Amino acid sequence: MTAATATATATTTITAETMTSQVGRLYSVALALFVFFLTWVVIGARPWVASSSESDPRIAALEKREQRVRHQSVVVQRLMKRRWATYRSQLRRRQSQIAAANQAQLAAAQAPPVRVVSLPPVTSTRTS
Repeated sequence: MTAATATATATTTITAETMTSQVGRLYSVALALFVFFLTWVVIGARPWVASSSESDPRIAALEKREQRVRHQSVVVQRLMKRRWATYRSQLRRRQSQIAAANQAQLAAAQAPPVRVVSLPPVTSTRTS
């Protein structure tokens, strides 16, 4: 009986341990995040792309187009600044004309002061 009891206690003490260590979980999450970001950096660096010793004609055409568009945008910006300055000066001139016209209209609209005259009533009592 002692042999049967020894095997029974031996089988009961062997159990599967679950990961209950909070420190172990923390380290595994930290390691997973580190591996994720390291992989991200390696993929972002694109080490498999060959150096651009021979340039792609499409890239060259795209760069020429970019320079042309930048030059056009500078020209358009200058033109718009000039037009905006002209517009502002004409607007100021027009606003001053409107103000002067309003002042003239107010001056013309003011009636002369009323004079009170006391005259006898105009009635005619003559008989014919």
